[in-house]
Amino acid sequence: MTATAIQLTAAAGFDRTASRTGSDIPAESSAKELRTGSGLPEAVREPEWRVSIKGLTKIFQGEAGEVVALNDIDLDIKVGEFVSLLGASGCGKTTLLRIIGGLERSFRGEALLDGARIAGPGRDRGFVFQDHRLLPWLTVEENVGFGLSHLKRKERSEIVGDHLDLVGLRSFARSYPSQLSGGMAQRASIARALATDPEILLLDEPLGALDALTRMHMQDELERIWKAKAGLTVVMVTHDVDEALYLSDRIVVLSPRPGTIRRIVDVPLARPRPRESYDFNRLKKILLEDFELSHKEIQPEFAI
Repeated sequence: MTATAIQLTAAAGFDRTASRTGSDIPAESSAKELRTGSGLPEAVREPEWRVSIKGLTKIFQGEAGEVVALNDIDLDIKVGEFVSLLGASGCGKTTLLRIIGGLERSFRGEALLDGARIAGPGRDRGFVFQDHRLLPWLTVEENVGFGLSHLKRKERSEIVGDHLDLVGLRSFARSYPSQLSGGMAQRASIARALATDPEILLLDEPLGALDALTRMHMQDELERIWKAKAGLTVVMVTHDVDEALYLSDRIVVLSPRPGTIRRIVDVPLARPRPRESYDFNRLKKILLEDFELSHKEIQPEFAI
């Protein structure tokens, strides 16, 4: 299966510091061309894939019969890339994330991590859910260090302290989850996921429960944390177009029932990304058109 990729620049792939000055969007190119990088130097044509998914189909058995959650998914994700899975409810994006995380093991096709078959969960993947899921009877520092019980106390304490500093919660180390705001609790959850030094951070709508202003602030925090962890690959599930555009190197747009890849959109905008810029809103319009949510432009002669 192929997906369609929209690019703002002629070069394929992603670049965290990429920028552009024009306002036109070139013609679409195939996902295969993006993956092979036709016409580019060898180092660009053959990137290192952290995740490689080929021909993946996931079927759930329900009372009403079979439900095809995902159908013939092909997706490659690079080392250090930030990829968002965008789509309406029921398109299978969380199922795909759970397969990458090793939480769903029954499927057809191939799901590889660094070239090896994904057979289950592992310390190489950190998972953050929409609900922070912190253990209420443990302090923040105890929650962050929960997956480090195999380490000696001194080493565990150093790792926990470093990650509390990373998410700005050092002064709340001995607080309990009930004493934190929603944004702070999610930061603690992210610190817990990163404390095991994973290669991939998997985010399942981690900011969905936050109010709009807190969510925008947390998007900045998430980008900062990602940049601070060299080589960290992030795969995030979201239904928020603005969020996907603000954070992602690429956006994978999924169609619902059965879940298929409708298109893959490159977002080579310079960071930090002004939400009010022409390029940002041009890409936003294209994505909204996919979901039939974009308003048609008003003809000037009819405007009052």
